[in-house]
Amino acid sequence: MAAPRKYSVELKERATRLAVEARRDPASKVGAIKRIADQLGINPEALRGWVRQAEVDAGEAPGVTTADAQRIAQLERENRELRRANEILKTASAFFAGGGARPQDQVAQVPARVAVEYIDGHRGRFGVEPICTVLREAGVRIAPSTYYAAKTRPPSARAVQDGQLSEEIAAAHRANLGVYGARKIHAALNRAGTQVARCTVERLMRAAGLQGVRRDKTRRTTIAAGAETPRPEDLVKREFGAMAPNRLWVADFTYIRTHAGWVYAAFVLDVHSRRVVGWQTSTSMRTDLALDALDMGLWERRKVGQDTTGLVHHSDAGVQYRAIRYTERLAEAEAVASIGTVGDSYDNAMAEALNSLFKAECIRNPMMRPKGGWASIRDVEIATAEWVDWYNHRRLHGEIGLVPPAEYETAYWAEYPVASYARDEVTATAATN
Repeated sequence: MAAPRKYSVELKERATRLAVEARRDPASKVGAIKRIADQLGINPEALRGWVRQAEVDAGEAPGVTTADAQRIAQLERENRELRRANEILKTASAFFAGGGARPQDQVAQVPARVAVEYIDGHRGRFGVEPICTVLREAGVRIAPSTYYAAKTRPPSARAVQDGQLSEEIAAAHRANLGVYGARKIHAALNRAGTQVARCTVERLMRAAGLQGVRRDKTRRTTIAAGAETPRPEDLVKREFGAMAPNRLWVADFTYIRTHAGWVYAAFVLDVHSRRVVGWQTSTSMRTDLALDALDMGLWERRKVGQDTTGLVHHSDAGVQYRAIRYTERLAEAEAVASIGTVGDSYDNAMAEALNSLFKAECIRNPMMRPKGGWASIRDVEIATAEWVDWYNHRRLHGEIGLVPPAEYETAYWAEYPVASYARDEVTATAATN
């Protein structure tokens, strides 16, 4: 298709005037537009459109006049520019505020590098020049030349260092199931030999959108009812402390919803080192669930030559822990049973806290949860085994100096060999913890 011809303003005005005058004369009205267009070398349809618009402007025909069309076009252009400016301010305010509710006061205080980051993310939508114009009107000192200079300037030493640290932070976050916040990421980096300030870790994690796992509050789902059977005395009294491994263990179990039904996970925790010494999963809450977790703990300790005689085993008043088989197993291991009061989670707070941690770091963790959710006990068991291994050998625990429980125990046994672990001392001390 041929490109339309370009006519000068003078030719357009002359042709229109001649055609309008010819159409007003009845003697020359017929075929006037075609005749004049051929004489001047103009497309007849183009001239016909000019004449029609001239008649509208003169009020001789209905339609939108040229002045009105120009005014409408100007208003539409201004409206588009205002909408674009509003969108720029809205997105810039949210970007500069870092999630604040009313960040307009902060727009004028942003550093140039932050403005450059914003332009990088929105230049394809708004354009560099319009963004700079709107931001300058809002008080941000940024110009297109400043932006382009920043993009061509080699990165600063700090930017290079931040890039390297960001990669290490992201790697540490992934390696620890995505559950670490700034405090533990900082500790993990320092343990790995990367010396960095905690405030730097916080800044880079915030910029990367990384954060630690949150433990949501859960409702109390079981309340005892009816008469209680005789139970052992509470020897802990909410004092969850132990001077050595195998002096005080706490036990409890929790539940997980799967597509195949409920799954239950039981844990036994050594209070001294915060190490999970035993665990088990099951589709029922029978005594075997808790008993298997206890047997695993006893077997693990005796396998490495550690003595569990005199151990205080503390739990809640669940029927699993007061069953005859369970109490007999404790008696065979020469362990002392301790049970808190009924319906009071504080009496077994450390075990409850472990359950909460397990739910947050494993069950609700997107990095651990299978796509589509937990299908059955098989998925839960595999994930629990992976989590317990990470928890015992790699997870930095804040209550024991930001080291893994296994490392904490190793340091203890290096100072106090197993051979010198006196039974009578363990029994006496454990009963008071």
